[in-house]
Amino acid sequence: MQRPLMRIPYTGPLPPPNTIPRNANTITGAVAALSAFLTAPPSPSIQDGLGDPTSTVILSGAGISVASGLADYRGTKGTYRVNKTYRPIYYHEFLANHEARKRYWARSFLGWTNLHKARPNVAHYAIKTLGQMGFVRNVITQNVDSFHSIAHPDLPTLELHGFLRALTCVTCHRDLARDDFQESLARLNPAWAAFLTDAVASGALDTENPDERRARGMKTNPDGDVDLPGAPYQTFRYPPCPHCLANPPISGDGVQSKVDIDHEGAWKSTSTAGILKPSVVMFGESIAPGVKEAAEQAIDGSGRLLILGTSLATYSAWRLARRAKERGMPIGILNLGGVRGEDAFFQDLLGSQQGESGVRVDMGTDKILPDLIDQLRRTGASDQHRSDSSHAEERSINSRISKDMVS
Repeated sequence: MQRPLMRIPYTGPLPPPNTIPRNANTITGAVAALSAFLTAPPSPSIQDGLGDPTSTVILSGAGISVASGLADYRGTKGTYRVNKTYRPIYYHEFLANHEARKRYWARSFLGWTNLHKARPNVAHYAIKTLGQMGFVRNVITQNVDSFHSIAHPDLPTLELHGFLRALTCVTCHRDLARDDFQESLARLNPAWAAFLTDAVASGALDTENPDERRARGMKTNPDGDVDLPGAPYQTFRYPPCPHCLANPPISGDGVQSKVDIDHEGAWKSTSTAGILKPSVVMFGESIAPGVKEAAEQAIDGSGRLLILGTSLATYSAWRLARRAKERGMPIGILNLGGVRGEDAFFQDLLGSQQGESGVRVDMGTDKILPDLIDQLRRTGASDQHRSDSSHAEERSINSRISKDMVS
């Protein structure tokens, strides 16, 4: 197998954070600081006149889904911390190597059951309430579990790294539901399906404790796959894109492609088309330009950035925080553990500020966000914020009209 050309960033622990303000080291202090952050007047540092300066955009990561029973990457029990040999599959490996795809889909087949039955937790629903209160206008998530769109379908969510609920054909680019694909995998791999049934019956996939899963010979990773050391991955089979199978496309150079299958319908390595991949951005794969632009617009259209459950280790997320900082947006971080380059986000803060200009809390999202909602309700902050947001939006519209008239 070709040696990977890229290094996985920040697999070790990041430096511990400095709590900001200092009294945010307790739940009460953290809630007070975050309340001040969300209800503060628009930052005078934002001068571009874009969007609603009173609104907040959220940038979330794997840490927010830990309370749903999913693993994260860099937390105290994250995959990179407890499984030193783990690395995700690289995009070029997946495209080029039939055996690598067998291994990927076998692990995904075992892990899908647990991911599929997992549900959003209190943090996701707290974000829904923040949207209903008028504090949050957009969510950008690095997560591929679809929990945000399930918990708050009316609050716009941009899935920066895609989602696992569907697959995409790399040839014709049509989508296929993951549930349908799972059924095909079970049909093509009866021995694996029987093993999965036994694992579910034994409760091996029920525990949320990664130590217990490893004790039963299973390692669960954040992307929804399960690793079985020594498993016969070479025996696993997967189906082709059904559209390419029925209508083999013409390639870019005018050559008729072909999709070959075995007697039971599994994709064969003599094929030149019809490979299905998860609808996620794999390691080494580029984010679609439209998604990148939409994420930038979500940052530029808001007045502050709240970072939840992510170390910002991936550049695609970190650059959005940097963009917010460069715009002059106040930044708040609620994450258990260190965050990449976080000191730069808070270096200009006055020591007397109590959260209105910036917050750094070293706690879990599920421990803090529900109490934050209660605090905002008790103080009546949501009603005042809706009024301020309405006036800000009106001023923004009038400003754009004036600029258009002048131009």
